[in-house]
Amino acid sequence: MSRFRSALIAVGILGGAIVVAVVMIRLRPEPPVREPPSTSPFVTTGVATAEEGAIPVHGAGTVRPRAEIDVAAQVGGTVTWVAPSFQGGGRVRADEVLFRIEDADYVNRVQQAQANVAAQQVALLQEEERARIAREEYERMQRRSGGGASGAASALTLRQPQLEAARAALARDSAALADAELALSRTEVKAPFSGAVRSESVDVGQFVGPGQSVGRLYAADAVEVVVPLSDADAALIPRLWNLVAGDGNRSVRATVAATYGDGRYTWSGYVDRAEAALDEQTRTIDVIVRVPNPFRGGTPADEDGGGATGAGSSGPPLLVGQFVDVRIDGVAPERYFAVPRAALRTGNEVWAVRGGTTITIVSVRVLQRIDDVVYVTGGLEDGQRVVVSGIQIATEGMQVRTQ
Repeated sequence: MSRFRSALIAVGILGGAIVVAVVMIRLRPEPPVREPPSTSPFVTTGVATAEEGAIPVHGAGTVRPRAEIDVAAQVGGTVTWVAPSFQGGGRVRADEVLFRIEDADYVNRVQQAQANVAAQQVALLQEEERARIAREEYERMQRRSGGGASGAASALTLRQPQLEAARAALARDSAALADAELALSRTEVKAPFSGAVRSESVDVGQFVGPGQSVGRLYAADAVEVVVPLSDADAALIPRLWNLVAGDGNRSVRATVAATYGDGRYTWSGYVDRAEAALDEQTRTIDVIVRVPNPFRGGTPADEDGGGATGAGSSGPPLLVGQFVDVRIDGVAPERYFAVPRAALRTGNEVWAVRGGTTITIVSVRVLQRIDDVVYVTGGLEDGQRVVVSGIQIATEGMQVRTQ
């Protein structure tokens, strides 16, 4: 009896466990349905932005004078006076006297030459009178002889050689007077143009000889910046090879920027010309940018260095020898795009993303490369995403994942 009861209890426990298991299985929650992970690669993208206006051509160079000369006297002598402005860093005006040379000797020479001219003028008048008398005497003799004298009178009879010699002597002494007056005027050494004094080495009491350099002066009306550019960048400058040096044609604008202290300043300029030969070392084309009125003072630039925050000119001057950045207004296509530099692929291709997941390969023409930006033309759209990293190879219609 006890065995039967034990078996019955065991069967009951097993049956209960089976019932509980069945109930738990029926009441369990359904597992969530998940999509299988995508096999498309993940890419990082940038934006292609449509641009308008001139394409900027960037370069750099060193400021140099438009014109620079050695200051030297044309006559020798002792310096008696030096202008206060004629010293390194000084500013001078056109025709301003820079220094004077003792002129006593030159004044004496002028007086001597004037006396010689006066004497020769008297001698010429005397010779003219003698020639007149000689002609009258010859004509009187002809009338007395009834015109029987044969042949014309000789030049000596009419004193023509003596008259020509007197005239030549007057011309000679007049030229000597002009030379003496010119030498006297050159005892004052004047500035040929308005400019700045780069260096000076003359003082009162110093003897200077003709042609001896005593300083350097450069023009202050304009300075130049030589900007080496590749042929691709130079090709973006409109009408570059039609520009005539020094004609003042300001159609191709340029902006020169330099750092002074903690600030950055800009000056307006223009492309004046291009050198007619490639640089043999760098194989670049030297484009000359001219900046008028460099001493007017620079305009403070905004934070990104693109433009000016005001029209003031309280900044420093543009100094000769200063290293500057230059931005030239290039050609202005009807429509072009700025894309991240990393988006440009071998063969001048850009992998654009359409519909957020599909790659299309777009062929482009590169116009300009500036730092991390490339300016291109091609079948892109404004605001379109372009692949910058994540894949090394792409095919048309390839599926990708983007952020």
